[in-house]
Amino acid sequence: MTSATINGARLAYRLDGPADAPTVMLSNSLMSTLAMWEPQMPALTERYQVLRYDTRGHGASEVTPGPYRIEQLADDAAALIEHVGVGPVHFVGLSMGGMIAQQLGIRHPQAVRSLSLCDTASEMPPRAMWEARFATARAEGMAGMVDGTIQRWFVPSFPARAPDVIQQVRDMILAIDVEGYIACGSAVRDMSQTHLLKQITTPTLILLGRDDPACTLAASEVLHREIAGAQIHVIDDAAHLSNLEHPDQFNRVLRDFIDRH
Repeated sequence: MTSATINGARLAYRLDGPADAPTVMLSNSLMSTLAMWEPQMPALTERYQVLRYDTRGHGASEVTPGPYRIEQLADDAAALIEHVGVGPVHFVGLSMGGMIAQQLGIRHPQAVRSLSLCDTASEMPPRAMWEARFATARAEGMAGMVDGTIQRWFVPSFPARAPDVIQQVRDMILAIDVEGYIACGSAVRDMSQTHLLKQITTPTLILLGRDDPACTLAASEVLHREIAGAQIHVIDDAAHLSNLEHPDQFNRVLRDFIDRH
């Protein structure tokens, strides 16, 4: 793990895999860190250099004053690509990371070879829902967010099948700074980019769990319809963190797409 000051914030990142290979860049969800991508690393580092980073306000990256904007977080990602000197990259983002990916395709198309939009959306209403979550976080800390988040992120049968994964996710959520969560959550809350999706010309994969209640299949179908040439793959028996619930299928689809582009 190393860090660099990017657009006025210290961002933590790490590089793995062969240095002379094309680069895949991974962008985390809200309330997670670059550790969420561990199940993808063997499949990706076999052939690619992998750049992982903690989004501003999360993990080991700096919590700067919020609220943030999705455009700002996309500009951070583009500036980090330039700083590390690995562009253009195959950019893979899940949830908030996928929202950042959309903006990269719109604002910084020269920085990306392909986009993988995983369990994400182009709009995230209603505003009242976010205000309620922020109030809970302020009153109870991230401990007040854990149980509801686990219920949204995984199908009901998964915690019993993979208690170790659930514990790792719980620990990851609890380690997130409340103000960083609210600052990034505000970016998700305020995002509205469906009308911009036709500007994306980068090869795009849409990958999601069929039972995702947070970023639904209907939301992914909007992405599929609006982004020219996009392909979509739906993973059964998976919810929001489909990369953790079915890593073998997720990795196979993702690697096949990246290999072709």
